[in-house]
Amino acid sequence: MLTQEILSALKGYTANMKNKVNFVLQSGQHSKRDELKSFLSDIAGVSDNLELIERDTNDLLRSPISFLLEADGKDTGIRFSGIPGGHEFNSLILAILHASGSDFKLDESVQNIVKNVQEPLHFETFISLSCHNCPDVVQALNQFALLNDNITNEMIDGGHFQTLIEDRDIQGVPSVYLNGELFANGKVDAASLLDKLIQTYPALKEANAGAQLPLQDVTVVGAGPAGVAAAIYSARKGLSVTVVADRFGGQVKDTMGIENLISVPKTTGPELVGNMMEHMNDYDITLKEHVRVDNIQRGKIKTLTLSSGETIKTKTIIVATGARWRELGVPGEKENVGNGVAYCPHCDGPFFKGKDVAVIGGGNSGIEAALDLAGIVKSVTVFEFLPELKADQVLVNQAMKRDNITILKNVATREIKAADGKVNGIEYQDRETEEVKELALSGVFVQIGLVPNSQFLKGVVDLSNHGEVIIDHKSITSEPGIYACGDVTTVPYKQIVISMGEGAKASLSAFEYLLAFDADSEEGDAEKVA
Repeated sequence: MLTQEILSALKGYTANMKNKVNFVLQSGQHSKRDELKSFLSDIAGVSDNLELIERDTNDLLRSPISFLLEADGKDTGIRFSGIPGGHEFNSLILAILHASGSDFKLDESVQNIVKNVQEPLHFETFISLSCHNCPDVVQALNQFALLNDNITNEMIDGGHFQTLIEDRDIQGVPSVYLNGELFANGKVDAASLLDKLIQTYPALKEANAGAQLPLQDVTVVGAGPAGVAAAIYSARKGLSVTVVADRFGGQVKDTMGIENLISVPKTTGPELVGNMMEHMNDYDITLKEHVRVDNIQRGKIKTLTLSSGETIKTKTIIVATGARWRELGVPGEKENVGNGVAYCPHCDGPFFKGKDVAVIGGGNSGIEAALDLAGIVKSVTVFEFLPELKADQVLVNQAMKRDNITILKNVATREIKAADGKVNGIEYQDRETEEVKELALSGVFVQIGLVPNSQFLKGVVDLSNHGEVIIDHKSITSEPGIYACGDVTTVPYKQIVISMGEGAKASLSAFEYLLAFDADSEEGDAEKVA
């Protein structure tokens, strides 16, 4: 299963392990157990500090294809049910390295909150090996478990536990359960998990009360292409820079095929995000990931209050928070998220294998989703509100060649139907004849564009009727010292290459402002001395 190249790389990664880590594999019989045992044996063979042990774990594990990690003989709280290949292979390797003493990726303020948990928390994270968002959640919760003995996290590959999936009516991943109850599902990330923990246990936020960074020259809010470009350009000017982001990479991380980033013929969102992180790490930039900005206090020196309880004082702010998937806003949508309504075809498509689904939206995202799903599901029906599709012709041509893709134009989605907790149809209207029709199906993938992430800016800067930050040609907002760039702004054409350029522009504008800011401060100091 693991190539010699992968094993050689693992040997290098594990060379500096500080603690011994054991794979404790549950005893018993299962058709996939030999495969899992071989998989773990190969990994254990790369280091003397890794060992595979077979043991009856006294109900700590659910299945003969479940295993836990021990560090120096102590249970880490990390469990895997299934074979963590695919996107989850990195989750396993990172769990091994973190358990063996490697530094955590989590921000110190996040660690403080997690360490403050006093009650037993058992997380179950249901994943699909094809889901590229799931590893972020698994890896974050694994680190939570390592930070606090009261916390455990079990990754569960839904493909091997179909009865459990059916019993809990799970139709989307990641789905996170806490102490047996649904905690979060759908578009879940580490920041939203942390938010929910704080909502459930408000006292956790006190762990960072009064915590504050030194005065910053530039604070960038958001870490997609625009935010990273702004941060790098600012750091290259010798400025003190902090980046605050709930999720490094933003929407780009969900994009599987990128072929229009000039000079890079082909890449993927995860690869591009990895490159952005590597580039940003070349500079002295403080990254506060998995936290959000709750509010901004205006003034010559601005104050940002974070969801972690910290505050940041800064001379300038560059807003680069991007956008999120737009919701349909029809009956049955919110009620059925994770039970047939989805926004990520890559993540949730495998749950609809052999079934009939719909894609709402005929733009590039919608047609790309239909093409992705066509290889998995029985049929895809695309619903486009306008009389013509908005997608690039090359994508439309590909869709027209697929026998199991049907395109309906000039139709309005009215309601998503469900029965027994699962989507079973869609009601729509022909906009020309006004005839109302229904189509039986099992899933609805919403792909109708984006909504700017600007809700925390109301009353801080001027926003358009669509919620976009209004900026001029130099990325200047209505508030002195606050700049904005990328998909959150009124700049047209939401493209990666445009966002990167806008991020650089915002940084250069902020630098001009800081030159005048520091000159004014020096004059003021001189007057006081005189």
